[in-house]
Amino acid sequence: MTNQVSEFPTERTFQYQHSLPPLPVPSLEGSLAKYLDAVRPFATEEEYQVTAAVVKRFGEGIGKDLHQKLLQRARTHRNWLEEWWLNAAYLELRYPSQLNVNFGGPAPYLEHCWPPTEGVQLQRTSISMWHTLQYWDLLRTERLDPHKAGNVVLDMDQFRMLFCTCKVPGVTKDTIINYFKTESEGPCPSHVVVMCKGRFFSFDAVCDGHILTPPELLRQLTHVKQCCEGEPAGDGVAALTSEERTRWAKAREYLIGIDPANKTILETIQSSLFVVSLDDAKPYVTREALTGDPTIRWGDKSYNSLSFADGTFGSNCDHAPYDAMVLVTQGYYVDQQLKATDGRWKGSETVQPMPLPEELVFTVDDRVRRDVAHAKQQYFETDLQVVCYAFTSFGKAAIKQRKLHPDTFIQLALQLAYYRQHGRLGSCYETAMTRRFYHGRTETMRPCTLEAQNWCHTMLLPAASVSAKRKALLLAFNKHNKLMAEAQNGKGFDRHLLGLYLIAKEEGLPMPNLFTDPLYSKSGGGGNFTLSTSLVGYTTVLGAVAPMVHHGYGFFYRIGDDRWANTPTH
Repeated sequence: MTNQVSEFPTERTFQYQHSLPPLPVPSLEGSLAKYLDAVRPFATEEEYQVTAAVVKRFGEGIGKDLHQKLLQRARTHRNWLEEWWLNAAYLELRYPSQLNVNFGGPAPYLEHCWPPTEGVQLQRTSISMWHTLQYWDLLRTERLDPHKAGNVVLDMDQFRMLFCTCKVPGVTKDTIINYFKTESEGPCPSHVVVMCKGRFFSFDAVCDGHILTPPELLRQLTHVKQCCEGEPAGDGVAALTSEERTRWAKAREYLIGIDPANKTILETIQSSLFVVSLDDAKPYVTREALTGDPTIRWGDKSYNSLSFADGTFGSNCDHAPYDAMVLVTQGYYVDQQLKATDGRWKGSETVQPMPLPEELVFTVDDRVRRDVAHAKQQYFETDLQVVCYAFTSFGKAAIKQRKLHPDTFIQLALQLAYYRQHGRLGSCYETAMTRRFYHGRTETMRPCTLEAQNWCHTMLLPAASVSAKRKALLLAFNKHNKLMAEAQNGKGFDRHLLGLYLIAKEEGLPMPNLFTDPLYSKSGGGGNFTLSTSLVGYTTVLGAVAPMVHHGYGFFYRIGDDRWANTPTH
């Protein structure tokens, strides 16, 4: 996920989109065999035999018919999963998405030149904004080189969703609106929205065809801050975006109904490049990014850039339009640009005449105020614990010296830690990237294998020799690496089973027993993984997402040469 930038690029950012291969449909036999292998660690022999019989009947009966219908769908959809995944994983969910779905944290952490410091919030925000706007311009002009895995081109479509994108609540299903266009496609919104103390302001980040410089951005931010200092807080309408989705949809409809001007304000926020939140908190960044003040972030926005009073930064982003690797890539770009310039602006200090930010004032009444109060209460009553640890004894370099994959090392360490803590194995999801296919996003890789189970048992046996432990470890490593490679190459099984499930649901068929069998959910199926994990990458950027289940853990980590850091949520 490096950012190769070319002044005169030989490859345009989105030029390979139409030549990417379609997402394949795995074989039914292969997926069912992998599923049975995955549930084995969670079953007694008797339970396993019952499930094996259920799977056999499914494969010989209704599963065959559903698979054929899935193959038929794949003939007319370059990505048979795309629409289904967006709906089932995000847009149809009714519980609050800001805490439960959004990811928080990714931002330039600036260990090298921007430590926490008083009195520099606006100055640093102006510089960070300027680099972010440069990244937007790279995408607009397609000067960001396409990502590749070796020589394999990866899908870049999700990068279109980083800017000028917003989710809009619906009573039964949300929608995503995207206003981004490349230069060759036409005009693109260029305004940003700044939120401060429950109030909204907007200004154009481009003047006379040029992106505002940090001194010019600082002037705009200073005006916003001055407008809010010593004044009562705003109505905090943004807190409504943290509500249960149907409740928020109805509140939004009411908001528009009491004054048509409110609709214009909503559209201004939705179409903005991104939202900048000026926060008075002096945070523990990753925790605040997930659980901070709901009145100064728009929970449905694809990118909320959070600026804290101590000069540190974070973000809170809707997960529906793209996966976190997009923002990690952007955050790392900003981080490296700041490192190269020592976190300073070295250009002109001239501030050209331009309109001051316009305040966006919602018309509200007592019902809206009650809705806001209810949203804030629900938000702050949610129990989400977030911590951040740095392991500094060794990192990627030492692991690779032993010819082991760093990510697999962390995953197996996580399995052992959970086993030691809880005395049992934890169903586990790890993100596998499928971007080598058209509009590919993710597949599930299940790290809790029989081989990992055997290694955990062996590690806790007092009589086990070092040789036995090493042998069990290498078997677990090999199995994990094999499953990850298969998942990345379109040969995972979880998304395949989801497709079969959704076909049965859409056609009104009785739900196949495979999906109601106790081992299906016990092993993590249907979004019931106790451990939800993802490698954030090998950069300086870290972030987090809430666990999938109330009793579970989220575990998100980055791996450096001499250390690794993780952000568990619970």
